[in-house]
Amino acid sequence: MEPFRVHILGCGSALPTLQHNASSQVVEIREKLFMVDCGEGTQVQLRRSRIRFTKLSAVFISHLHGDHCLGLIGMISTFGMLGRTAPLRIYAPAELENILQQQIELFCGGLEYKVEFHAVDTTKNQVIYEDRSVEVISLPLKHRMPCCGFLFREKPTRPHIKRDMIDYYQIPVSQIDNIKAGADWVSADGEVIPNSRLTTPADAPRSYAYCSDTRYIPSLHKLIEGVDLLYHESTYADDNAERAKIYAHSTASQAAQVARDAHAKKLLLGHYSARYNQEDVLLNEARAIFPESYLSNEGAVIKV
Repeated sequence: MEPFRVHILGCGSALPTLQHNASSQVVEIREKLFMVDCGEGTQVQLRRSRIRFTKLSAVFISHLHGDHCLGLIGMISTFGMLGRTAPLRIYAPAELENILQQQIELFCGGLEYKVEFHAVDTTKNQVIYEDRSVEVISLPLKHRMPCCGFLFREKPTRPHIKRDMIDYYQIPVSQIDNIKAGADWVSADGEVIPNSRLTTPADAPRSYAYCSDTRYIPSLHKLIEGVDLLYHESTYADDNAERAKIYAHSTASQAAQVARDAHAKKLLLGHYSARYNQEDVLLNEARAIFPESYLSNEGAVIKV
């Protein structure tokens, strides 16, 4: 099975601490690397993670609060100094385009690669990126400014060939693609070998949902039904539920409700308030509702 991993670069909230970095992740799917949010210090975290800068093909920014995007221009500048030539695609709310262009002109004169900006309508649930093997879908969220999450979903693959059956029936290599596409095989003596004997079912497509800053949305689970891995912000514990409501954030138990209702396989908590020296209280409150809840931490790599 091809790799599908989430690399946690930062899982803190807006107030800097010595414990956590600002929000950023790298989603690795079938040898493609996508960054989600880019807070301050992200490029240092990239160094620590040993992720190759040159393989990063796109950056998805959920919203324009500094702890989610202030590291972007510094990273773009560093890519230029490293001699990047491949285009870098940026998917973000439309308001960022002019700001980013001004920053590039001021700080990054003479870039030898293209920064391609793609405006995301944060109010719509739609495909915003697609290639042969993966699609990325925007998830409208409710924060103090336009904000969306992102659903990374593999496209279905073809069935697996049974090597021993191919050898036994002496099926030529030229027919492998036809069999993967569903064709039967007719042997030299006219026997029809059904496709089901020649193949095993394809791996089920995997999915990862990143739900950035948002107040609790009771209907959000409908957009991520059956997701394999869900990251949902969990800034506060229940004792600060009123504060979460005021600042349009979620509690850990609310994140767990979303995971439970979406029938997710696993929940990652993150975007922790600086008021918590230890996040065990968040984890315990989430697990009381959704047992498969886990804390995200810098340096963690989670398999989907």
